[in-house]
Amino acid sequence: MCGRYTLTADAESVQLAFNLDDVSGWTEPRFNIAPTQQVAVITDRDPQALSFMRWGLAPSWAKDPKIGNRMINARSETAAEKPSFRTAFKGRRCLIPADGYYEWTKQGKQKIPMYIQHADREIFAFAGLWESWKNPDGDWLQTCAILTTEANERLRPIHHRMTVILEPNDYELWLSPRELLPPEWQPLMAGPKQLKFHEVSTQVNSPANDNLTLVLPRESASQTNMF
Repeated sequence: MCGRYTLTADAESVQLAFNLDDVSGWTEPRFNIAPTQQVAVITDRDPQALSFMRWGLAPSWAKDPKIGNRMINARSETAAEKPSFRTAFKGRRCLIPADGYYEWTKQGKQKIPMYIQHADREIFAFAGLWESWKNPDGDWLQTCAILTTEANERLRPIHHRMTVILEPNDYELWLSPRELLPPEWQPLMAGPKQLKFHEVSTQVNSPANDNLTLVLPRESASQTNMF
């Protein structure tokens, strides 16, 4: 699963990476984006602008939006059929810009955080789903989830699952307003093999920490914190 990620690029870099007209709202780098926080997304309804949604998908039929707290990820193998995600999968897909994400690997009884990036691109996009939830007062809440898939050989030593990262050539198809057929979307779920990773400080375990040292290799982060 993916429980934390980063978007440290400035607004201009994000705009260029996704050919956007409007990136208003993106103001500062984030080194430890966590569930339930507001995150930047690019939706099929407004593909030329950044939108902002709460991370953790709440289906429209949910009685309480807190259900989204445990639906930060959607398994790509079952999302098209699972009641919580199938409506969004048919017609509410999004890109979630990022430049890295964290995964915890087990070493004995310890969980060691690793920082994973695309080896060829500084900024990439998770395949995402989004939903609108209406409260009894008539206010709307926009939420989203990140798709995951079985880990490839590169990441399997770290974790059995990994995020679905789309290639730029696939952005337009993923944001298509129509329902995609399995032969169209299934090849997108494999994700890239061009990934790199390194161990980072356990400071990332707390969402309260959000600074550059979190993404540094563990030895470098320790040396930085000495000063």
